[in-house]
Amino acid sequence: MKKKGFMAKLWIIVMVVVMAGVFMSVDGCTDADIASSNLSKRAEQFEVFRKVVFYNGITGEHFLEIQAYCSIKADTLDKQLELTGKYDDGTFFKHFLGLSDNVTYFVEQMEGVAVSDARYRVIFKPSVIIPNIDLE
Repeated sequence: MKKKGFMAKLWIIVMVVVMAGVFMSVDGCTDADIASSNLSKRAEQFEVFRKVVFYNGITGEHFLEIQAYCSIKADTLDKQLELTGKYDDGTFFKHFLGLSDNVTYFVEQMEGVAVSDARYRVIFKPSVIIPNIDLE
């Protein structure tokens, strides 16, 4: 009987966390804000094909170009760009690219992506509640 009570409490906690996330994700109320939020969520799920180009402002040269389904995070504390990508075979890669006064980057979305401009996309993955534990 205690197990049922525990599961009910766990379910309530999960739903409260999900609802809090939904309310915190509402960062604007214009159509553009909603579409932008949904595009970002699709990119974080590796559903948006992007081209990232690194540019040297002194020499005017492009010195690195990455084209992939990728998630991008600008780490201003470490002055780097963290890029996580997904290959066609389902494997992943991660690059850390340092930024400086003369090195910058730009990101181009290579194809249109259908998203709603009326409703926010909410992603719930119950599988991440239970961690994948490796024993060594």
